[in-house]
Amino acid sequence: MKTQRDFPRFVISDKGRRWVEQGHPWIYAAEVRGEEGQAENGALADAVSEKGRYLGTGLVSRESKICLRLVSRNANDKFDAAFWKRRIKYAWDYRKTVMAGDESCCRVIFGEADGFPGLTVDRFSELLVAQTLSVGMERLKPLIFPLLVETLREDGQDIRGIFERNDVPIRALEGLEQGKGWFRLPGEAPPESPVTEICENGIYYKVDVENGQKTGFFLDQKYNRRAVARLAKGRRVLDCFTHTGSFALNAALGGAAHVTAVDVSAPAIETARANAERNGLSGKMDFLVEDIFTLLPALEKRGGAPYDFIILDPPAFTKSRKTVDSAERGYKEINYRALKLLPRGGYFATASCSHFMPQELFSKMLRSAAGDAGVELKQIEARQQAPDHPILWNVPETDYLKFYIFQVV
Repeated sequence: MKTQRDFPRFVISDKGRRWVEQGHPWIYAAEVRGEEGQAENGALADAVSEKGRYLGTGLVSRESKICLRLVSRNANDKFDAAFWKRRIKYAWDYRKTVMAGDESCCRVIFGEADGFPGLTVDRFSELLVAQTLSVGMERLKPLIFPLLVETLREDGQDIRGIFERNDVPIRALEGLEQGKGWFRLPGEAPPESPVTEICENGIYYKVDVENGQKTGFFLDQKYNRRAVARLAKGRRVLDCFTHTGSFALNAALGGAAHVTAVDVSAPAIETARANAERNGLSGKMDFLVEDIFTLLPALEKRGGAPYDFIILDPPAFTKSRKTVDSAERGYKEINYRALKLLPRGGYFATASCSHFMPQELFSKMLRSAAGDAGVELKQIEARQQAPDHPILWNVPETDYLKFYIFQVV
């Protein structure tokens, strides 16, 4: 028997109802046809159809276009500490299964894919890094964060603290302020340093969770880096947009004859150089502070084939649908230039981390770039993000990373 519903209710249009019934957890303000009771910003409310049928319960956002983010479709759920701890444990058990002992650095919570809309939590050894992008999760974090640490510690994990990386402009869409710093766990002092060390694919990295990009380190390419390492032996590798050197280091550890790591950011290159020294790989690598859009044409003009394996892992060229066309031109330019530079039989890895650059458009761009370069692409692998960033097929926003490895023929 269903429990008595004490939550305010949002009446949703037929279009919104169909969207929810197809499995998407977002209800846009434009699909709200009425409101019964006054829901506080960030609080829980029910969504019902225009005929009054229960659709789910979610977190209200008064300032966002997404009015309600569903956290449950079960009318019998009670949203107490036990509910959230069960959900945390489910997410952690999933990581232990899919990462198979490789969960000392992984994404622990991936927003909607784990039932925590607007919340990301990454683990870097003994530190957790949280990014809260919805007002509902902001309101719940004093409950959820201690439960998260408790759950991991009960499983024998050494967790020292949670650092918040809420220094992102997107929080303004929820009416939230930006900032970063330690979350104060009850009765505990925060760790002395936001810097830690992780080991991924046998490579050690220093991770600064306070000042590094995003949450400190990009975890989603973990197994794609390993795939590159398997092909790198004896090759001359150019790693473009290297950031802190992760693809380059994997290639070097995989036995590359030499690796050149390139990034436009001098601090990123200094970190990459330090990571190479930490792993005893400096003798196999060199580092350039260059704009890839300038470097690739310059290398082509010099002639010859200085590299037989090129890796392109650029930042997202688009973060909205409005700039997809210009992003496609940028992707095509770098892919075309890289393909022109490679010899026949060379190897090529290329990626896009933008959800707004869908698989079909990215593939179309690659075909066009290869055609203009006068080469054919022999696909070796088509990959996505690591499984600690799970993809929900009913939530396209969770499917964002495209990664291909080719031989150029």
